[in-house]
Amino acid sequence: MEATSKSEPGSDPPEIPSFLREAFEENYERLRLSTNQSLSPAARESAFTQVLLYWQKLRDIAERITETEVRLALPAQETPKGRSFVIEGVVDIVQESGHTVMYDIKTHDAGFVRENQELYSDQLSVYAYIWEELRGEPLDETAVIATAIPSSLQQALNSGDEDHVSYELQKWNPLVEIDFDKGKVEETIRDFAETIDQIEDGEFDPPSAERLSERQPGQDALFATRVCNNCDARYSCPAYRMYITGSRKEEQINFRSYFMEAGSEVDRDARLDAGLQDTPSGDELGTL
Repeated sequence: MEATSKSEPGSDPPEIPSFLREAFEENYERLRLSTNQSLSPAARESAFTQVLLYWQKLRDIAERITETEVRLALPAQETPKGRSFVIEGVVDIVQESGHTVMYDIKTHDAGFVRENQELYSDQLSVYAYIWEELRGEPLDETAVIATAIPSSLQQALNSGDEDHVSYELQKWNPLVEIDFDKGKVEETIRDFAETIDQIEDGEFDPPSAERLSERQPGQDALFATRVCNNCDARYSCPAYRMYITGSRKEEQINFRSYFMEAGSEVDRDARLDAGLQDTPSGDELGTL
């Protein structure tokens, strides 16, 4: 299975990008209203660029998908401490000529997925089990579509050089084949169940401060940047506190800024922009 690109950036009929934009904005507005969370204009445009590039790069797959957003569920599961839970997932399916492929779309970096396939194999093995054993459907392959834009492609997009964009788009392969093994399903479900018990019991053992300073295979960013910056519990996490204080030995720690910290300066500006976009105007407030 190989990713192919049948169209170059900007070569689609104008109605295709227009349709994608309209569908994207409708979905974004639905999610914004249901979650009460917004994206800054820059972040929203970046997300739409992922959608557009996915179409341009994997159009062949997108046009052959026979079932989209298929909901898979493994009900009536129980943790070691007797808590009930259900495992759910959403995938896309391509079935043609007696061959079935399951795709799981992730907003992750393709390099990270390739270097850490075991993290994805467990999940896809459970999905494969549900598809074959509970739904009685055949399955031949599973794969992850990693839609995060590589830094080299993003730089090309920022440059506005169409030849450079075309070159980087040809290099990029967001399709990562992942082997599934139904023999590991029982162990995966058990690990998942134990994690649920830990969450419900309030057991949140953080990784070591040293771990926060490491880089995972396929990633340029530190663990603390990639993971901790997305965790609201980091402010009360001893490992994160040690990481912050240890990385600033030569300067006095400003604990107010530490507790008010919200990621990088770019992250903070993005959050402010997103909030301002959804702040009612004076006239709108008067009608409330």
